Amino acid sequence: MESILERYERCSYQEQQLVPNGSEHQESWSLDHPKLMARVEILQRNLRNYTGQELDSLNLKELQYLEQQIETALKRIRSRKSQLLHESLNELRKKEKELQEQNSMLEEQVKENEKSLTEQAQWEQLSLGQNSSSFMPPVVQPPLQPPLPSHPPPLTIGDSFQIIGFLNGDENAEVQTQPSTMPPWMLRHVNDTI
Repeated sequence: MESILERYERCSYQEQQLVPNGSEHQESWSLDHPKLMARVEILQRNLRNYTGQELDSLNLKELQYLEQQIETALKRIRSRKSQLLHESLNELRKKEKELQEQNSMLEEQVKENEKSLTEQAQWEQLSLGQNSSSFMPPVVQPPLQPPLPSHPPPLTIGDSFQIIGFLNGDENAEVQTQPSTMPPWMLRHVNDTI
């Protein structure tokens, strides 16, 4: 219990030491107040001078000093600006490099996907060729072409036709036949229908 009382007395004594007397404290405030007000007035005047206001009261030496301070401030501003531009340029270069790497990876993936699709199509063609009868040739996929118009000319099975103008969009173009693999007795029937 005694230790608690001793601690209480020490703490209360230390608080009394920290808090100055009210009259002494107010005297220091009354002395500091005019000094602080004068300092505020000087800072406000300097700020107005830096913005180009109230320059009439300044002499040549004060104007030169003001100019020197402004030039020094401009140098610091420009160096900071160039530093920020340099940093942002480095960041953009880094992003560009990352995007190029990502783009090349995606290109490789696309090539691999195309390769696997062509291999898969070849395997399917081989498996279809083995399953079908021996007189059927393997199915060859034609290259991708634009869609044909809605009414293509009629074709006969086994006969090969060359379509002129139809692929160009002219539906009234003539249809010419090329040499056929059909027997001649069937060609007579085909020629009669055309």
